[in-house]
Amino acid sequence: MIRKFLLAALLASATTAQAHEVWIERDGTGPARIYLGEPGEPVPEGGDPEFAKLKAPKLINHNGAALVRKAGYLEVAVPAGDVRAWDDAVFEPWGEAGKKESVVYYARAGRSETRAAMPFEIAPVTAHGDRFVVLRDGKPVAGARVTVITPDKWSKGFIADASGVLRVPVREKGRYLLSATQKDEGAIAHPSGTLAALHRIATTSFVVE
Repeated sequence: MIRKFLLAALLASATTAQAHEVWIERDGTGPARIYLGEPGEPVPEGGDPEFAKLKAPKLINHNGAALVRKAGYLEVAVPAGDVRAWDDAVFEPWGEAGKKESVVYYARAGRSETRAAMPFEIAPVTAHGDRFVVLRDGKPVAGARVTVITPDKWSKGFIADASGVLRVPVREKGRYLLSATQKDEGAIAHPSGTLAALHRIATTSFVVE
């Protein structure tokens, strides 16, 4: 009975980790808001039930910026421009010994820079354009699967071309969010120990005015 309970708990943890995403929202040059949850759904009052596990995402180029915990998100004041953060410690690794898995999140808000600054990132092909490229270690990911969520929460999956590029159907004003995933398998070094699999989840949000 105990073994079944532990297995169910591990499966629940795996499902939660892979269903959740970390994303960043920013309005103009105001503070950035970092969320943990399901971006395709309205954010519950007070934040997602797992939000407390988002403790200290690592900001790219803004390491000294203070993260302020609000009701449902972390707020950080940073200079104008694109904002990026990543976190590999949101969820504890799950699975049995020798087959453990974990997840690392890469989040970005803005489309003014065409470069990628994280190992897994969705970047605009041209500044403020509607074509994006999925990059892994600076190289395009051919055939990458990308989910697009529009301001009215319309969601659809797309497949990038051989150059890792896809065009986002910009239909209305408001915030758009793109997400992509990759799964690495093998002996993978991790702060908690060696993993058998590592899930990478990247998000990019931008606002059409």
